[in-house]
Amino acid sequence: MGRRGARALMAIAALAAPAAGCRESTRPPPAACTARPETIAAALGGAPARVRLAGGVALSECVSRARADADLQSVGSVLTGVADGLRTRALAHADAALRLGYLVGAVERGGSHTNGIHAELIRRVEQDAALPGARAAAVAAFGRGRQAGRLYG
Repeated sequence: MGRRGARALMAIAALAAPAAGCRESTRPPPAACTARPETIAAALGGAPARVRLAGGVALSECVSRARADADLQSVGSVLTGVADGLRTRALAHADAALRLGYLVGAVERGGSHTNGIHAELIRRVEQDAALPGARAAAVAAFGRGRQAGRLYG
């Protein structure tokens, strides 16, 4: 193959690589990501260890794969529902605060490399996770959970 043929192949490969990446990134979130909030909250019982939903799906994967408006709305609705459900208990109970922190960290992890399309979802989950007046133990547990969610979520 001549020099011109090699250049043509390199140009085709350069054009095909981004297209392959785009195709993969537009896969919708797995069904486990839109399970009932109670199901996801139960999975968070394993925090601060790696939390996985049915099929081995990480919470951050749910967020990062929710790119279409409908997917963002579905995943966001479920995850904010989970955050709302945990928040009330988290004010007084460190175990619920740890789970809530993990959820927040996992959402932050999932949206951290997506060019800002998840910024509103991250903001809403963080806002729903606010713990004004929480006990010191709950605040500390939330921080541990958030760190674990950012690492493993």
